Amino acid sequence: MAEQNALRGLLHHQLQLIVSGLRDGVILIEPDQTLTWANQAALRMHGVERVEDLGATVSEYRARFELRYRNKHRLPAGEYPMERVVAGEVFDEVTVEVAPAGAPDPQWTHHIRSLVLNDAAGMPDCLVLIIDDQSERYDAEQRFERTFSANPAPAIILRLSDLRYIKVNRGFLEMTGYGEDQVIGRSGLEIDVLENAARRELAVERLREGRTIPQMEATLQLPDGGEKLVLVAGQPIEVGNTDCMLFTFADLTARQQAHQSLRHSEERFAKAFRLVATPTVVALRDDCSFLSVNEAFVRESGYPETELIGRRPDDLSLWDNEAERLALEQQIKLTGSVRNHEMGLRTRNGNVLDCLVSADTVDIAGQDCVLLTVQDITERKRTEQEIVAAIEEVMKDTSWFTNVVLDKLAHLRRPGSSVAAPVEEIDALPARAKEVLALVCKGLDDVAIAARLGVARNTVRNHMASLYRRAQVRSRSALIVWARERGFFGEASGPKKLRRAG
Repeated sequence: MAEQNALRGLLHHQLQLIVSGLRDGVILIEPDQTLTWANQAALRMHGVERVEDLGATVSEYRARFELRYRNKHRLPAGEYPMERVVAGEVFDEVTVEVAPAGAPDPQWTHHIRSLVLNDAAGMPDCLVLIIDDQSERYDAEQRFERTFSANPAPAIILRLSDLRYIKVNRGFLEMTGYGEDQVIGRSGLEIDVLENAARRELAVERLREGRTIPQMEATLQLPDGGEKLVLVAGQPIEVGNTDCMLFTFADLTARQQAHQSLRHSEERFAKAFRLVATPTVVALRDDCSFLSVNEAFVRESGYPETELIGRRPDDLSLWDNEAERLALEQQIKLTGSVRNHEMGLRTRNGNVLDCLVSADTVDIAGQDCVLLTVQDITERKRTEQEIVAAIEEVMKDTSWFTNVVLDKLAHLRRPGSSVAAPVEEIDALPARAKEVLALVCKGLDDVAIAARLGVARNTVRNHMASLYRRAQVRSRSALIVWARERGFFGEASGPKKLRRAG
């Protein structure tokens, strides 16, 4: 008996030497439930330094460490792996979460398998627990689960071995309207995330090979019978040692709606642009080359559209004054805005139109552009020049220039108004200035006025300069019109009420 015990002890010692350096944890248990030995890996997997810290017996081990199944349920008495192996049970793998007694959360995850060594008579001689620490793996899986579930980006995981979905996150469910039970366990053929994919053949080939599927547009069939345009990509991953494909999605519905809205907006802009009566062009802000011209601009400039598109104004010498063109383009580059800039537009037949040019920045199909309007004021300027010339001419001899004519001129300066301007401006004039104004309205020149009033000619000139400033005019004819607008006809005693013109 002593020899058998010595041999048995030698065998145990040799066994300890063999397994002491293994990566797996090993705990040796006697048939009487005594814990006799544990290697460093097993001690480390329990957070202790000595075998005594595990407990002298199986019962003490159960009192010091709490084991739970992965579903968080605590193992009851008799179900601890040590108790099962003492009972003679041999098992390939049991997964448990381990925590020191009283700890709120598990600290390790162990895969445990058993080994029973029998003596020559076939009786259990040494019971062995072999422990594989899977804590890092399960921690990583838990982090993945939390991240996957919380990620707002829609995602779904397909198992490659049978092409069935094993995980789906809330983002995918909210995007499609599916319930989780409608997705998990379903085949990739039932919910085809690659339907109508832009490069479906490539995607299917990559899926079969378990390789990355590049981003591409596809159509998802929704449970209510509708469809959703998405951007889908696939990334191979492992979930619990199982080869899978992680599909992620971007909902393109908003982009599709925005694109349609933009297209409709551009169509409405194009129609309005073509039909607007004011000559208008769209040009690049950088170099002012024409992108589009409307019918009014073609008509006024005399150039067909084909000769304008893609050309710069200086290519065609459209603007009559080179310095003004450079100033206009510089202001457009710097501020993107121009208001009523007077320019001369040279038409195709060589005529020059007096125009007011205005511009504002506009984004068209992602290009930085300007919208220019060109208002032809040639006739208006010609009319103004003719009126001024006529007034200057008749004022050379005002002896026959009747009040009726002056009334009509006053009315011409304020079209649409038949009510006299305030008379207070005349009343506010100094007495001598009013006398000078009265004689001006009667057609007298400075020499005659000086003689009539018995003052020096310089005095008359000073009064005239003061009247010009007050009336904000630069000529005698304009001063007379200003006085007539205010009901003053040359009577120094005070203004009369202006008669309705016409």
